[in-house]
Amino acid sequence: MENREKLLEQLTGVDSSKLNYYIELKKRNQEILKQNSRLEILQQLTRDINIDMSMEDILERAFTKFPQTLPCDFFGLVRVRDGELRLMALMSRDFCRIDNFPAHSPTLNVISNRKAGIYNLTPEELCHVQVNPHYPGPLRSLAIAPMFHRDEVIGALIVASVVDGAYSEADLSFVQHLADQLSISIQNARLYKQVSRAKKEWEETFLAVTDPIFLVDTDYNVLLHNNRLSPAMSGFWNQAVSNKCFARLHGRTHPCENCPIKEVQRTGKPVFQRWQTDAGLLLDISYYPVFNEEKQLSAVTIIIKDVTDKTKMEAQLVQTAKLAALGEMAAGVAHELNSPMTVIIGTAQLLLRELQQDAQYDRAEVLEDIVNSGLRCKRIIQNLLTFSRQNQPPATDVDLNAEVERVLSMIQYQINRSQIKIVEQLAPFLPRLTANGPQIQQVLTNLLINARDALGEVDRKEKLITVATALLVRDRKKWAVLSVRDNGVGIAPENLSKIFTPFYTSKEATKGTGLGLSVSLGIAESHNGTIEVESRLGEGSTFSLLLPIEL
Repeated sequence: MENREKLLEQLTGVDSSKLNYYIELKKRNQEILKQNSRLEILQQLTRDINIDMSMEDILERAFTKFPQTLPCDFFGLVRVRDGELRLMALMSRDFCRIDNFPAHSPTLNVISNRKAGIYNLTPEELCHVQVNPHYPGPLRSLAIAPMFHRDEVIGALIVASVVDGAYSEADLSFVQHLADQLSISIQNARLYKQVSRAKKEWEETFLAVTDPIFLVDTDYNVLLHNNRLSPAMSGFWNQAVSNKCFARLHGRTHPCENCPIKEVQRTGKPVFQRWQTDAGLLLDISYYPVFNEEKQLSAVTIIIKDVTDKTKMEAQLVQTAKLAALGEMAAGVAHELNSPMTVIIGTAQLLLRELQQDAQYDRAEVLEDIVNSGLRCKRIIQNLLTFSRQNQPPATDVDLNAEVERVLSMIQYQINRSQIKIVEQLAPFLPRLTANGPQIQQVLTNLLINARDALGEVDRKEKLITVATALLVRDRKKWAVLSVRDNGVGIAPENLSKIFTPFYTSKEATKGTGLGLSVSLGIAESHNGTIEVESRLGEGSTFSLLLPIEL
């Protein structure tokens, strides 16, 4: 009975149907797995578009999954460069070498026809492919798909196998999809490099700017900066706990009054201001608005420029222009005075000689005073000409004491008229030094005028200005020191750091411009020297010009 039922099942094909069903189901499962693997490869390439990877790395990640999708012993990328085909990447990386592509090359055919194709070729037809002996070969089957950028063919993707007839049309369709995705990856890599290069160039430019630059948002937070703050400006910056600009730049706990950022927010236009620090620096600060895509203010760019030296130079140029005008005027006055002064002195000397010969000594004494006064006037005119002369040699052999005497001969009378006594303490045998004599006279004149003005503000029984020269040895170098000391009002400690700032002055507008000390310091530094200050409020000040003596 059982044998009959089994015979019936065989005759009716029930067992055969079950077997075919399971075989077909297995094939479908394998096909689904293959398609899933292919989709996974395409998805992996899509993810790699956003990753900074080389083309070799992208091909390698795809190549590792190829055995699950289609036969593949060689996976290569060919690009069109300068009208020629070049093998740009391959997997395995040392599988073969292709020096050139002959005219009958299937890759060249695919690129020319702009259409993917399957090729089953003999070893002779692939002789230009030099396969590494460590890998199986020769190649027999190729699936080649063109790669496009817009309407232009930029290369081809080659998938090859040592098995003859390894690829179907479905496989070729997948290779074309893969080629399209790689084309996107190549273009994305190119754009990524361009963006990265532009970003790097911008960052390098931002960091290379020598002036401090900050990007501050509308809530005063410092978003970016180029670390260019000088030590004199970085005190608050290093100590600030908050990232607010007013804390880092000004050491404040709340926004500054009349903050320029508020003005930028209100007007949407750049704002410029000049700021003087406690250290005496002059800073030009520019505030530029930064707008987002909706044309709304999103941040403010702050650029700080130290103009202290520039302002000093401008001040010195102003003072030089004044001296040039004074020189021209003095030259004209000298020509006008020299002639009558020569006649006066000459005539007086002739009369003096005659009176001395006639033994009229009383009358001769009066004429002697006239001669001496005339000679003194002539010396004053000559010193004035020397002081204001243009095109003076930049450096000559100078006797510092002699320069002091020239200045005092011009200015001493004006100072004495203010009931101020000048005391000279000039060191004998002071070494000569290389300097610009008129400029040294200019410094001394500025110091003497400042001392006179300081004494004009005090009520003392005895007002003194002491002009002294000395020799100083410091750090194994010899210095000539010219000092001017007064017993005037002195300088407040908080103002000592500002006195050399151009245009800073504590005098009335009619008595000073704030240029004298700034220009004097510039002259000292041009001689590789400096000016030192000692002052006590209510007791007086001492300004010392230090000039190096070359041995």
